[in-house]
Amino acid sequence: MMEIANVSSPEVFVLLGFSARPSLETVLFIVVLSFYMVSILGNGIIILVSHMDVHLHTPMYFFLANLSFLDISFTTSIVPQLLANLWGPQKTISYGGCVVQFYISHWLGATECVLLATMSYDRYAAICRPLHYTVIMHPQLCLGLALASWLGGLTTSMVGSTLTMLLPLCGNNCIDHFFCEMPLIMQLACVDTSLNEMEMYLASFVFVVLPLGLILVSYGHIARAVLKIRSAEGRRKAFNTCSSHVAVVSLFYGSIIFMYLQPAKSISHEQGKFIALFYTVVTPALNPLIYTLRNTEVKSALRHTVLENCCGSAGKLAQI
Repeated sequence: MMEIANVSSPEVFVLLGFSARPSLETVLFIVVLSFYMVSILGNGIIILVSHMDVHLHTPMYFFLANLSFLDISFTTSIVPQLLANLWGPQKTISYGGCVVQFYISHWLGATECVLLATMSYDRYAAICRPLHYTVIMHPQLCLGLALASWLGGLTTSMVGSTLTMLLPLCGNNCIDHFFCEMPLIMQLACVDTSLNEMEMYLASFVFVVLPLGLILVSYGHIARAVLKIRSAEGRRKAFNTCSSHVAVVSLFYGSIIFMYLQPAKSISHEQGKFIALFYTVVTPALNPLIYTLRNTEVKSALRHTVLENCCGSAGKLAQI
C-alpha cells in the first residue's frame, strides 16, 4: 500500500502543453497574454460599474457581476501557469499546484454552468412575467440562487476531484495538456477508472445537461412571448435583452459539451487543447465585450462613471 501511495503522488507534473510545436509557443504566449489582459480589464470594469452605478443594481447585473468575477477567477487559476510554461523550457507544475488548479477550475467551471442557467431564468421572468418581475426576482432569491450556483459547483468539485486525485498513477506524471483537469488525470491512472468516469458523466448531466435544458426551456418560453409582441420595436427590445446572454451561453456550452460529453479516453489531444484554450482564455475575454458592446445600459453607466470620476478629479484640482 505504501508503494502505491508513493507512486500516486509525484512531486511534480509535466504539462506538455504545446511543446510538440515549439514554433507556436511564442505566438500563443502573446495571444494568451492579450486575451488574459482583456479578460481582467473587461470583467473588472463590469464588476466596478455594476457596483458603482445605482441604475445597475438589478438582478441581471448582480448575476453579470458574479459571472465576471467567476471568469476572472477561472482564467487566473489557469493562465499564469500556462504563460510560464509557454515562456520558458520548463513545463512543470508542483503536485500541490496541480491539485489547487484542478479543484478550482473544476469548481468554477461547474458554477458557471449553473449561473448561466440562473441568468436565463432571470431573463424569462423579465420578459414573460414583467409585471411580477420585481416580486419574483427579489434580492433574497437572487442571493440564494447565486450562493446555490457557487456551492453546487464547489460540491461537485470536492467529490469528483477528490475521487480522481486518489487514483494511483504508477509513476506517470506527464499530462498532455496545458493545465490539470479531470479526463487527463484519469488517463494517467493504471487502474480501472469506470467509477470515476461514471461520476464524471453523472456530474456532467447534473451540471451541464440539466442547466442547458433549463436554459432551452426558458428561451422556449421567451421566444413564444416575443412572438406575441405586436410591435417590431417591442420585439427588438426583447431580443436585445436576451441576445448577449444567448451569445455567451452558445460560446461556453458549445466548447464544454464537445470536451466533456464523450468518453474520457477518446478525446483527441490536439483537438482538446485548442478547444480548452478557447473556453479558458478566449471566452472569458469575449463575455464582457459581448455584454458591453450590445448593452446600452452598461455603455451608458460606463460613460457616466468615467465622466463623474474625471469631473470630480478636475473639480478637486481646481479647488487646489
